[in-house]
Amino acid sequence: MATNDRPLTAIGYEEKLEFSWSRWMRQGHRWISIAFVVAVIINIIAQMQGQAAVWIGLLALIPLVLLLLTGLYLFASPYTTARRAGRIG
Repeated sequence: MATNDRPLTAIGYEEKLEFSWSRWMRQGHRWISIAFVVAVIINIIAQMQGQAAVWIGLLALIPLVLLLLTGLYLFASPYTTARRAGRIG
């Protein structure tokens, strides 16, 4: 056990689990944003070449929905964590 690690009590385990979930969600949000930008660039190139297929237009919609979901989680996460800890009435 490292010097800054605490024993994993019920509260410590919950905090550690929340931290790793938030970290995973933040990393996922970053990678999804890269996928969204690539999909938009592909869409623009296809539009310029006159190959406007419906599936190319919808290509950016999948990462956009995932960005919305992960972004809402990241936005609400500090408030729900503080509420669970009893810091917000």
